[in-house]
Amino acid sequence: MKLRLKSLVAGVLACCALAANAADKLTVQLDWLPGGDKAFLYAGVKEGFFSAEGLDVTILPGRGSADAVTKVASGAADIATGGLAALMMAAAETPVPVKAVMSIYSRQPDALFTVKGAGITSLKSVAGKTVATPTFSSSNALWPVVLEANGVDPASVKLLKVDPSALAPMLAQGKVDATINWTTVQPAFAAVLRQAGKELAVLPWSAYGLDGYGWSVFAGDKLIKEKPEVVKRFVRAALKSLDFAVQHPDKAAADLKAAVPEGDVAVLEAEFRSSIPLIQNDLSKRDGLGAFEPKLLAATWGWVAKSMNYAPAKVDPEKLVDRSFAAR
Repeated sequence: MKLRLKSLVAGVLACCALAANAADKLTVQLDWLPGGDKAFLYAGVKEGFFSAEGLDVTILPGRGSADAVTKVASGAADIATGGLAALMMAAAETPVPVKAVMSIYSRQPDALFTVKGAGITSLKSVAGKTVATPTFSSSNALWPVVLEANGVDPASVKLLKVDPSALAPMLAQGKVDATINWTTVQPAFAAVLRQAGKELAVLPWSAYGLDGYGWSVFAGDKLIKEKPEVVKRFVRAALKSLDFAVQHPDKAAADLKAAVPEGDVAVLEAEFRSSIPLIQNDLSKRDGLGAFEPKLLAATWGWVAKSMNYAPAKVDPEKLVDRSFAAR
């Protein structure tokens, strides 16, 4: 009888230990498809940074930053990645129970792609030209205000909205003078242009006054309130994953390839390498990786407000971030 009781107690204790050690499951909603810029998250899973923090992470592809914000707000996802501007725009329309808990890009990724020798050497020289952009790009709202800030009348530029897959061929064939893209996709564009005997030239908008935070990590208010330690562990693991990917882009690309077999590992690596200057730069060195510096945060909202004709007081950007999780 005593032996049976001891066995029963031992079994109960073992079950309790297993329950205590069970990993917390988290659904991470990407803002887009798993391209090379997303490699650090897959590295976090493959290299064990998330599991070391007691997290079982599932990564889902997405269809835009606005949708990613909605998924977290509704509870359909626990964590999401997306442009900080999307969270700000959502908050300007209605109260949204989401916070940005970690910055990824401390420089904006928006850029103008053109062909070397085509006559576009600055934003001022784009006047009178034809530019193609993805129909639903987050850059589209910023385009006119960036032009105006550089003394260019937006009406002087012919803007064509097309499917993203058509941009590189149109540029290579000379059907447009330039395209609007994130700098992270320049390896694929460069490859297409090389086949046409042309060379890619990139004009980052950050070189023309567009400052502020771009790609960020979001968490729902409910998760932050009920399980702050889980959010803390996720951010800690994400920062380690980001640092690992910056130091080992080849391994991070291979980790992404392992999860998404249809990807080309060389292209994935090149795409992540293109994103490194947005992650690791003078701003991230000054403020720390993952930080939201108040003045730069305010500048981010300033550009969003201008692009959407919002009153500056419509949103307090400080209420959209929680810095406690990325604090070192």
